[in-house]
Parts: sequence; C-alpha cells; structure tokens
Amino acid sequence: MNVEDRLLLLALRGRDAQVLEQLLLKAGHECHVCSSSEELANQLASGAGAALITEESLGDADDESINDFLAQQEPWSDFPFILLATKRAGRRPETASRVLECLGNVVVLERPIHSETLASAVTSAMRVRRRQYEARRHLIDLRQAEERQAELNSRLAVRIDDKTAELDRLWTLSEDMLARANYQGGLSAVSPAWTTVLGYSEQELLTRPYSEIIHSDDVHTVIAALNTMRQTGEPTRFENRILAADGDFKPIGWTVSPEPDGVNFIAVGRDLSAEKAREFDLEQSQDQLRQAQKMEAVGQLTGGIAHDFNNLLQGITGSLDIVQKRIAQGRMGDLDRFISGAVTSANRAAALTHRLLAFSRRQPLDPKPINPNPLVGSMEDLLRRTLGANIALEMVLAGGLWPTSCDSNQLESAILNLAINARDSMPDGGTLTIETCNSHLDGPYAKRASDILPGQYVCIAVTDTGTGMSPDVIDRAFDPFFTTKPIGEGTGLGLSMIYGFARQSGGYAKIYSEVGSGTTIKLYLPRHDGEVQKESAATGLTAEHSANDGEVVVVIDDEPVVRGLIVEVLGELGYRALEAEDGPSGLTLLEATPRVDLLVTDIGLPGLNGRQVADAARTRRPDLKVLFMTGYAENAAVAGGFLDRGMSLITKPFAMESLATRIRTIIEND
Repeated sequence: MNVEDRLLLLALRGRDAQVLEQLLLKAGHECHVCSSSEELANQLASGAGAALITEESLGDADDESINDFLAQQEPWSDFPFILLATKRAGRRPETASRVLECLGNVVVLERPIHSETLASAVTSAMRVRRRQYEARRHLIDLRQAEERQAELNSRLAVRIDDKTAELDRLWTLSEDMLARANYQGGLSAVSPAWTTVLGYSEQELLTRPYSEIIHSDDVHTVIAALNTMRQTGEPTRFENRILAADGDFKPIGWTVSPEPDGVNFIAVGRDLSAEKAREFDLEQSQDQLRQAQKMEAVGQLTGGIAHDFNNLLQGITGSLDIVQKRIAQGRMGDLDRFISGAVTSANRAAALTHRLLAFSRRQPLDPKPINPNPLVGSMEDLLRRTLGANIALEMVLAGGLWPTSCDSNQLESAILNLAINARDSMPDGGTLTIETCNSHLDGPYAKRASDILPGQYVCIAVTDTGTGMSPDVIDRAFDPFFTTKPIGEGTGLGLSMIYGFARQSGGYAKIYSEVGSGTTIKLYLPRHDGEVQKESAATGLTAEHSANDGEVVVVIDDEPVVRGLIVEVLGELGYRALEAEDGPSGLTLLEATPRVDLLVTDIGLPGLNGRQVADAARTRRPDLKVLFMTGYAENAAVAGGFLDRGMSLITKPFAMESLATRIRTIIEND
C-alpha cells in the first residue's frame, strides 16, 4: 500500500474502532487502527493519507507528539484530519480543545453521521493528501533538476574556462596572424603574431586604418573581397602584400569570416614569404632541369647534326668550286644550276641552325596561332638524322588540319623528345609514325579523362614499334624524374615536360601502349578558331628597296665576307655604305660621319659589342636608328629587354632582299 493511501484511525472507546473500520472498508478505504495517541504520532511520522479521530480519544491524546509532527511538516505538507465530534451542550474538555486547535487542517463531523457522508469526507481528505504528495514529487523533481542544472552549469563553466584558456593560448602562441576587424577599416584586436611577422606594436596596429599597410595595388582587391563577403555572409580567401615595419612588403594569405553583427569579421593571415621563396626556387630548379633535359637531347643530336652539316657544306663548297672553275674557263652556260644548288644547301643549313638554336634556348611559353602540318613536315630531315638508318620514318599528315595555338618551338621540342624516346625503345630498328588529325573529344570521354574539357582538338600522334610499356609504367610515365633507362642515361624529364607543355597549352597527353606491341603517345592541342598569319615569301631585290636622297648606312661586322656582301648590296641599291671591322673603329666612324641614317651592326663584336657601340653613338645621336644582326636565336638574343626604342634585330643567315626590306622599313618609319 502506498503511503498516501493509508488511513490512520484513532478510536479508543468501546467498539468505535471496529465499527468505523468495517464501515470504511466497505467504502474502499483500508485503515490502520492506532491503539494510542503515541502510536498515532509514530504512524504520522511514517506517512499517511489522512487521520480519522474520535473526539473521545482527544482527551487521551499526546498533544506534544502530534504538535512536534505538525511543526516539522515540510512546506508542501498540510496533513488532513477528520474529527468525529460528539454532540453536546457544554464545552469540550480542555485537553480535547487544545489538541483540536493544534491539528490545523481538520474537518469536524458531528455524530450521528451517515456512512456515505463519512466515506465522502475521508475520500476528499485522502485526495487532498495525494495532491500534496504529488506536489512533493514535483518539488523533488524540480529540486533534482535544479541540482542537475547547477552541476551542468558548473561543468559548462569549467569547459568554458578551459576553452577560453585554450583560445587564449592559441591567440598567444599561434604563428598565424589573428585579428578582429570591421568593414570601416579598423582593427579591434590583434594577436602577438602580428608583431612577430610585421614588427608593429599592438598599439600601432589598433590606432591606424589597416588600408595604410596594404600594398596600393592590392587595396581594390581586398575591398572587393570584403564587400562580397559582407553581402553573401560566406567566408572568403585572398592574398595581398602587407607593409612590414622594416619597409618591406610581405605576402600574406588570408582566410576571413564574417561575424553575425554585420559590422565585424575575423581574419587569419599566414606569412607566405617562405612558401613564395620555395616556389621561386622550385621554378628555378625546374627551369634548370628543363634546360638540362634539352641539352641532353641536343647531345644526342650532335652526331647527326655534324653529319648533316658536312653534307650541306659539301653541296655549297662543291657547287661554288665548279662555278669558279667554269668562270675561269669562260664557260658561262649552266651556272644557274650550280648556284641554285649552293643556295639550296645554304638555306637548308640555315634552317637546321635555327631549329637547333630554337630548341636549345631558354624561354617561357610563347603561344601563337600555327598550322601544325608545315611545322611537323619541316622536321623530317632533323628527325631522320636523329632516328638513324635502322628506323623508318613515316609521316601521315591529315588534309584540312585545324590550326592550333601553342609555342611552336616547344611543340618541336616535344615531337623531337618523343622521337628520341621512340628510337631508344627500338634498339633493333623499327618504324616511327607521326600522324596528325582533327579530333573531337565529347563530354563522356572528357569526364573519364577527368583533366580535360570537351571540345575540338588537333591531335599529333607519335607511334613506334618498340618494346612498349606495362600498365604500371604508363601510370608513372608522366611523373617527373621517372625513367626506365639505366642510371646516367636519362633524366626522367622528357615525358613530364611534354605533358606539362600540353597542359599549359590547354590540352593534354595520352599514352596507349602494350608490352611488345609498341607505344602511341598523343598530344591534344585545342583548336584555334582565328586566322594564322602567313609569312610572306621573298620576291628578290626590286626598286622598292632602293635608297632615297643619298642615305648613309654604317655597317659593322668582324666577318669580312659578310660585311663585304652587305656593303656591296647596299651600294647597288644606291646607299652610301660605310664599313668597320670592330666596335672601336665603328664608333670612330660614326663620330666622324656627319649624316648617318642607319647603323647596321653585329652584336658579337671584338672590343665593344654592338649594343655598346649603339649606346655610345646615341649619346651624340639620340635618334640614331639601329639594326642588330646576330647568329643566335632571336628570342634568346632579345631576352631581358635588349632592344630599346628605334632598335630592331635580324638573325643570320638572312636573304639579302630580307635585309634590304628591313633597312627600308626602319629608315622610313619615323
């Protein structure tokens, strides 16, 4: 039985207790009959739903024990009593009156009383007591909840203190620059890393607009990034240059996140100086490795180039020897055939020299619209010399091939490297096929490739019948420094540089190979939709190349034959041509000649080089026009801003009509 369901009964006279118990039991109330007031007090302390007391029992009641129980009740408790009073004319006994007064929450029923009335009163009292017990349970639950909340608050406070301490440590010890700033341009808090990285004190940083330490070229970018972040509410990242206390600008990478107030934001900045230095060193190393790889290829070409040059020189010297002898004999017929042979051999030698110089020079990518077929076709002689006699070369150049935009010299370098790799994979001979075609890469293919955009491409495929590659080798073939050649016989840079060239040009490279079945490497270069500028062919010397009004040209070259030819041609065109054999004598000639319309000088001169002569002459003739001649590749010769205003350059060997055209253009160009 629950405590709140217990009904205590104190009826000490006659059969009252027995009668009342039976009556209440019929009404559904079980009673605990107390034999004395002391037992009643004890049972009250143990807990009960209500107490039914007859008035006759009050005279024997222990009012002190009952008073103690009532006085010790908790705030939620107001124990209900039901008193069955005896109808009388006079006053109650003093003890009964005193006990009745101390009971407090008491309902008095006079006898005789109907059993239903008594049962109803007991039920009401018991219901009130149950509500009190329910209130107690709620109070207990509330107190326990408060205790749990207090414990949670205590734990949370500890965690907050720990987290705050952790954030304080992070703020203090972080090598990154942490800050709280606003969109109006002020810093409200900065971490010690700002002082470490930039050298400013905290006070200096908090009292000046942050725009004052941002590089002027970066301010617009920073403001735009912050405005975008403020509008979108999304974090942003950017880089800028920050002025340090020592006057240098440091590259800083920022991650910035807005605060909910729309006024402030949190910024985390990382000094990128060391990273930028590593990137620069890496670029330098890659450039050196790239040049080393080129030189390795050039070294492999040396034997074939020397053989080719000897053949070409034989054609030149032999033809000129026959011409010389026939002129001495007075036999002028059929000279054109031998002269034409000498010119053809000389032009082939010139083209070979230019190709070798272009291949070996250092330069960044210089993409231009080109027609791939003529470029690939022009490499046939060079490739045959490279491959050797035991490897057949086949070229399948597609008609209607699209133009592309790329660095032509790098494309030549890529094809030559692929040919060398193919040659090495065919030690016993074989066939190398170079094929061009138009290719359309659709969306599904591009998605599978994962590193290419769908569209139209020009494909250059190099196929050999060599040893082939295993799947593992194919997977690593484009990795830098990976090579299957023995130590000392390869840098492992060839294919990686070819892949890098293709990617930088907006395309990609793909390997198809099986062990024992040869290899095909395809270069995909994006189609160029514009026109390709065609080079105008030389038409020979005409009246348009002739001088006007006694124009004076000073020619300086340490090679007598070259100098003499130029002076002779200029004289025939009506120029007054003056010549010098070195830098100092050329400068003296320039200073002694009142009128000079153009200086034509070789760059590599003894004494003073061509640029030094030109600079010295321009101190007295600031508007002197200069045409430099050089036997080096043009891009290498003019690297680093070599040419100033009014200066031009022509590479040897050149056709005389090309020289005459350049001279006429320079003189007439004001």
